[in-house]
Amino acid sequence: MGNPREHGPHIGPVISQAQYDKIQGLIDTAMREGARLVLGGPGRPEGLNRGYFVRPTIFADVTNDMTIAREEVFGPVLSIIKANDEADAIAIANDTPFGLAAYVQTSDAAKAHRVSRALRAGMVRVNGAGLSAGHPFGGYKQ
Repeated sequence: MGNPREHGPHIGPVISQAQYDKIQGLIDTAMREGARLVLGGPGRPEGLNRGYFVRPTIFADVTNDMTIAREEVFGPVLSIIKANDEADAIAIANDTPFGLAAYVQTSDAAKAHRVSRALRAGMVRVNGAGLSAGHPFGGYKQ
């Protein structure tokens, strides 16, 4: 957390008060709907009492019908949804009106190709960090 102009790993603020408020609302809704808070939660990180900094947040026991799983958060919030097998994981990932990007993490190259082809997203990243500014941008669906 901190100044996005400083070198090193960090998470900067979100872009506006409106986005900050949206993320806080999604965090509150996730807790009300029964997602288990593992890390973070509502409010600003300790020591950052101004700016649009969002506490990095992880939820477990999320189901695909919860708001936190159905909405695009665009903030440092991770929702963990359990899948029974590969087919179930693909079905969960594709069960969304959105399709900007997806991510696959595996040491099995055949699985990476198979799952990547099955995901309905504009971009699929395999075993890597974020995309560079030179990547094309676009998705499926909304």
